[in-house]
Amino acid sequence: MIRMFMGKILKPTQCYDVTLFQTPQFGQTKGYRQVYRLTVDGEDHDDVLAEVYRMFNVPDLVPKDYEARYVGTGDILLIDEGKYGQFFYRLSPDGWERIHRMHVR
Repeated sequence: MIRMFMGKILKPTQCYDVTLFQTPQFGQTKGYRQVYRLTVDGEDHDDVLAEVYRMFNVPDLVPKDYEARYVGTGDILLIDEGKYGQFFYRLSPDGWERIHRMHVR
């Protein structure tokens, strides 16, 4: 029990470069554009995805310079790890799912 608890506390965090893509209108499947870019500290991609979703859907946490809509179904998130690659995720009704780059149009 203590080992599991200490593993959670001492797990190293990493700084991730995150870009949010949205379509001009909710529900569209083409025409994605970059609407915001930021860096997020997290343990892994799941942690970053949860933090970004929370950040852009809680009115008090939305950055002052953010002018797009709330994050919703169909929006795409790019996590760029530099030399380790780029990872794309689309928000679906079941949660975030990993997609290929070619889906971003």
